[in-house]
Amino acid sequence: MEIRSRIDDDVVVLEISGRFSAEHAEAFRNSFFELFGTHRRFVFDLTGMDYLDSTGLGAMVFCLKTCDEYRGVLKLANLQDKPRVIFEITKAHRIFDIYDSVESAVAACKELMKL
Repeated sequence: MEIRSRIDDDVVVLEISGRFSAEHAEAFRNSFFELFGTHRRFVFDLTGMDYLDSTGLGAMVFCLKTCDEYRGVLKLANLQDKPRVIFEITKAHRIFDIYDSVESAVAACKELMKL
């Protein structure tokens, strides 16, 4: 798995690519928490994520809960077919806001923070 981050108008976009599995979950949580120290708006760009297991999903849920607890925002963008199956089986698609593009997810983050 590879994680790259960039800032798009004060929203952190984390590009996750490759296989997001148990072996990467702790490092992912740590990377997120480091960024959470200075930012509260996040979009996970899942364009390049071709595999997700339950532990990887758990790490993403951890990030969502952290955002919820500390007045942050987390949106997902570009969820691919194979990982989408995990979201549907676990019903995680009900707790995440999932967008078809990074641009629309970033716009939603910015709009929500205005409220």
